[in-house]
Amino acid sequence: MKIEDIKKLALSIDGDILIDQSVKNFNWFNIGGKAKVFFKPNSLKSLIEYLKLYASRGKIFILGNGSNVLFDDATYQGTIIKLGKNFSKITLLDKETVIAGTAVSQKKMSEFAKDNNISGFEFMSCIPGSIGGGIRMNSGCFKNEFKDILVSIQLIDFKGVVKSIPAKKIKFDYRSIELPNDVIFLSATFKGKEKNSLEIKKTMNDMIRKKELAQPTKIKTSGSTFKNPIKQTKQKVWELIKSSVPKEINYGDAIISEKHANFFVNKKDAKSSDMKSLINFVKKKVEEKKGIKLELEIVLVE
Repeated sequence: MKIEDIKKLALSIDGDILIDQSVKNFNWFNIGGKAKVFFKPNSLKSLIEYLKLYASRGKIFILGNGSNVLFDDATYQGTIIKLGKNFSKITLLDKETVIAGTAVSQKKMSEFAKDNNISGFEFMSCIPGSIGGGIRMNSGCFKNEFKDILVSIQLIDFKGVVKSIPAKKIKFDYRSIELPNDVIFLSATFKGKEKNSLEIKKTMNDMIRKKELAQPTKIKTSGSTFKNPIKQTKQKVWELIKSSVPKEINYGDAIISEKHANFFVNKKDAKSSDMKSLINFVKKKVEEKKGIKLELEIVLVE
């Protein structure tokens, strides 16, 4: 598709279409170049309209809260889609069931569940991403994961076809879900258990306190860089990094957090190339010293 076509569509579509948009402010690392096209649809109708026109004419990346992505320094030669306001709604279906748009933050979801006396969502209070990102990663912490409470997902493929998939028909694994990448999650249905909101709040506070003691906050980081290699060792990935890599290592402004070795940090003005060099160095050292191949948890967007 020509940029002229997209600019013409931008005049009539319900949403924002931006050309050569910087992505730095849309990710927690505060790193990256530009997106050739940045589309923020405000409705399902506008999303379908764009997808049917764009179809398979270029690559597409779906961006949530940007809490676990590393953008390249070069321009992304495709469309980055970030769902807008109509995908940020939460509805109570019954006393234990919640439907949420995938642009909803996991923190907001946990608060909504607490306020409605529904347990099972407490772990989300510790995860900075969106519901859509949480589904894609089967996010979790404190021995809880999305798969434990997910009932179904409504999604749309890149051709503009909407479908609903029950969770029982989806294969989940550690930080992964067996669904194609060429789909966009629109909303999801979750089922928890009735519980007093004060008890839920106490559990949430305990989790948040433990997380803040162990992990860095209020800095430019994308959370866990690598997945725990649970099929290779019982050791946590931070332990492998800590015992394999010099603590003071840096590539430009890309450094390893002193508080948690699996959290990589943009100290000031790190480039994507700096962060990738740090990632590759750590992978190499851990494999050399421990014989373990690390797998990224953050998503590289190139």
